[in-house]
Amino acid sequence: MMIKVYSFLLMVGGLLAGFNGFSEGKDGKAMEIHKRVITIDTHCDTPMGLVQGNLDVGKRNEAPGSLVDFPRMEEGGLDAIFFAAFTSQRTRTEENTQNAYELANQMIDKTYEVCKKYNNMAEVATTPEDVVRLEKEGKRAIYIGMENGFPIGQELDRVEEFYNKGVRYITLCHSSNNDICDSSTDRNGPEFDGLSPFGKQVVKEMNRLGMLIDVSHISDKSFYDVIELSEVPVFASHSSVRAIAHHNRNMTDDMIKALAKKGGIIQICLLDSYIKDPDTTTVRYRKEQEIRKMFNTEWGKMSEQERNERRKLFNELNEKYPKQLPTVADCVDHIDHVKNLVGIDYVGIGSDFDGGGGLADCADVSQMPNITAEMLKRGYTEEEIAKVWGGNFLRVFAEVVENKQ
Repeated sequence: MMIKVYSFLLMVGGLLAGFNGFSEGKDGKAMEIHKRVITIDTHCDTPMGLVQGNLDVGKRNEAPGSLVDFPRMEEGGLDAIFFAAFTSQRTRTEENTQNAYELANQMIDKTYEVCKKYNNMAEVATTPEDVVRLEKEGKRAIYIGMENGFPIGQELDRVEEFYNKGVRYITLCHSSNNDICDSSTDRNGPEFDGLSPFGKQVVKEMNRLGMLIDVSHISDKSFYDVIELSEVPVFASHSSVRAIAHHNRNMTDDMIKALAKKGGIIQICLLDSYIKDPDTTTVRYRKEQEIRKMFNTEWGKMSEQERNERRKLFNELNEKYPKQLPTVADCVDHIDHVKNLVGIDYVGIGSDFDGGGGLADCADVSQMPNITAEMLKRGYTEEEIAKVWGGNFLRVFAEVVENKQ
């Protein structure tokens, strides 16, 4: 098994072997590395913009629009990205589940549609090898993930249905509990004390299909249930280190150790509160909390009128008191922590662009070489950088695919 995985990685043109390495970052050196190695971002929420009809990913977009498009991926030397079909968690009624199922399918269909429209620039990818082939062709590889298993409802055959449509990972839940497992942030606390009985079937089915299990967003107990049950490595598509930023969405050191022992990886998320604890002394923070108290319910359970009003208030807040975002240096602190805790082989990057992710000096996909520049500044070798940007993830992806039943 591992011989096949290693052979695949050797094929990825210098991902894990044959480096001269760099000890210092210089102008252009980060971009040179991005041109040589395979670079993958394992999570963005760009499909939301596609279904709303106001995003053209074949053209360069400017703020405050989407942070991801094909031209800026090329500018930033990003070879591949996972477009997540995200559905917010609503009350688990038959109608809401069906609506989520239809929305997820719309996002998947739109992803295929834009890749077909701009087939000279990008292509939907489904295998670990695809990114290598497409990089040689000068195209971006667009993989598909699903954020939140809500669209599955309690219909197990939908897992294979989505797999057959190109979905290669499922984030088991989102901000609230669903029929699969408990969430790390459900206001009512745990419902199943981890995975539900149906969730255990979902894990086994994903193993059978060779589909990556994403443990971002799930509760700590759900995580340990997955670790115990899954026969292959699992990964966190966009999570950060709880020892640095003390958010329940992040992973504890013990969880990271368990993940690594299983052979999996944590993909560092660029969302501000997952990178750095907020400064609670600022006017911005106080007013933000006031708005949150006004809408004391989860996003998925708000009416459209409530959502629009909340957006309006936050837009006004952002204009008057702009948020001070963490920096690339803060992000690399998380990479350092994982490297020092379990080793360089168990960490990567999942930006969460278009879903809240973004740093002061890495505001969109075109600026991703800034992360590499910071790693170079800290003495990371090119081999280590290549592992963080794609080698580690591809190792896990290949092993999951190889072991499908």
